[in-house]
Amino acid sequence: MPEPSGTAQLVGEILPGIFRFTMHDDRIDFQSDCYTVLDQGRVVLIDPLPIGEEDLTRLGEVEAICLTASCHERSAWQLRRTLKVPVYGPEGGVDFEESPDHWYQADSLLPGGLQAVHAPGPTEAHYAFYLNRHGGVVFCADLLTNAGGSGLAFVPDEYQDEPARTRETVRTLLNLDFQALCSDHGDPILQGAKTAIAQVLA
Repeated sequence: MPEPSGTAQLVGEILPGIFRFTMHDDRIDFQSDCYTVLDQGRVVLIDPLPIGEEDLTRLGEVEAICLTASCHERSAWQLRRTLKVPVYGPEGGVDFEESPDHWYQADSLLPGGLQAVHAPGPTEAHYAFYLNRHGGVVFCADLLTNAGGSGLAFVPDEYQDEPARTRETVRTLLNLDFQALCSDHGDPILQGAKTAIAQVLA
């Protein structure tokens, strides 16, 4: 899938060291979001959208790009060439437009202190990232959305390879210790995320 058109807007620092970008994604006619994590002065981009040069400069030195799935390449390859940084992708991911520099598996520790959590359902090689900071943060990729003012919800079944498995994956996320939930499509939930997920599952 080609990159989205335009440039994502920097919303700001949603938690210390975690920045959010958002845009209307013309490819899917829906909101898309991405996040950056600052760790010991180095920046990690998660599923990056097109980011303006001024915003990149403001964030600091980028160390790596981490992708949750092959369907979230977005601007990864362009940014890899521009920034000369490695891309981390999930082992078993298919249809990558370019090959990641490093492959990760479940429980791999990635740059920025991100832990890879296997989260199948949208695809088999689909992952969430867990960050053990600020009471715990989960970057949940395409499992859940929080866009359009309708509240937290599952990504529609037609965009899931295995919708029932997605629901089971979301249920297992509750075993993690976290307060905040960040989706690739929608506003983050910064407190009480597990309660919100439980309500969606009910």
